[in-house]
Amino acid sequence: MQAGSISASGLLARWRGGLIVSCQALPGSPFDNPESIAAFALAAEASGAVGLRIEGVRNVEYVAGKVKLPIVGIVKRDRDDTPVRITPEIADVGALAAAGATVIAVDATARPRPVAAADLIAAIHDAGRLAMADIATLDEGLAAAAAGADFVASTLSGYTGGGAPEAPDLDLVQALAAAGLNTVAEGNYRTPEQAALAIGAGALAVTVGSAITRPEHVTQWFAAAIAKAARPHP
Repeated sequence: MQAGSISASGLLARWRGGLIVSCQALPGSPFDNPESIAAFALAAEASGAVGLRIEGVRNVEYVAGKVKLPIVGIVKRDRDDTPVRITPEIADVGALAAAGATVIAVDATARPRPVAAADLIAAIHDAGRLAMADIATLDEGLAAAAAGADFVASTLSGYTGGGAPEAPDLDLVQALAAAGLNTVAEGNYRTPEQAALAIGAGALAVTVGSAITRPEHVTQWFAAAIAKAARPHP
C-alpha cells in the first residue's frame, strides 16, 4: 500500500466518533508557516484527535513527516472563472497525494467549476487515496457519493449563496447520515457541545478548525461578546 494510503473501511473504524482538527492559518498570520501548522498538528495528535485537515502541498508534506494521524489534504485557489476554491484542479490531486495526504478533499458543489467533481474523485482514487466531497446540500452529497466519494462533509453549507453562516448545519448532517453516507460534520463548530450534537445527528466524525487553531478568530469572538456586554443598556 502506498505511503499515506489506507482502506476506506480502515479509516471508517479509525475515525468513528472522533475529532478531526483542521490546522489552517489565515494568510499573513504569524502561524502561516509549516512549522506552526505542524505544531498545531502535533498538539492535536497528542490530545486525542483522530485526523488532521491541512491546506497546501508544502504544509501537507511537512506535517506528514511528523505525525501518524491520517491527513485530509486540500489546496485552496482563487480563480476568476469559478467560485470553487477547494482543490479545483487535477494537478492539485497528484501533488497532495505525493505530499502524503491520506484523504483528498474537493469542492463537490454544483457551482460552475473548471473540472467536474466526478473527474476529481476519479483522479483521487487513481492516485491511491480516499476522496472527501465538501458539499452544501443533500443533493450534492448524494451526487458526490454516486460519483464514488468515500466521505461527504458539510463544509460548504451556507457558503455557496453569499455571506457566511455562524452556526453549524446539523439538519444537513442528519440528512446526509440518514441517506447512508459517511458523513463528516464540518463548518462553524465552535463548542464541544455543538460537536457532540453532530455525532448525535449521525456524523461519523467532526472537523473543528477555527475554534482550535485560529486564535485570531477566537479572540474576535471573545472581544465582540465582551464589547456587547459592556455597552450601556437603555
